[in-house]
Amino acid sequence: MDARLAAVSLAARPEMSLVRPENGERHVANTLLPPEERNLTPDQVEALDQRRDLGHTLLVIAGQFTVIAAILLLWVGQDLAYSPGWAHPIAYYFAFALAVIAGCGVAGILLRRGTPRSD
Repeated sequence: MDARLAAVSLAARPEMSLVRPENGERHVANTLLPPEERNLTPDQVEALDQRRDLGHTLLVIAGQFTVIAAILLLWVGQDLAYSPGWAHPIAYYFAFALAVIAGCGVAGILLRRGTPRSD
């Protein structure tokens, strides 16, 4: 019965077939992979996964700082209007949060997208 189910599932999804065609091209089991990632070695796949994990971590940090910046935004106007001279601590915290959001967000997107990691 298992052989019948396997034959039916392969007939229903021909892209999942592991049979090599006559012209010598190799079929990949997962056709959702981009063409440049289909022939990677296991070490290259591990490095790719680590880079994407780091990119995801940076995007999470950027998202957390976005929440912090949204809360700081509630007080930035008051801080800039009523604090004397250069004493604007909330504005400085807000500027720092925006810098972290921009830096981590851009780095995270680039690492997730596929640019090479710069260690």
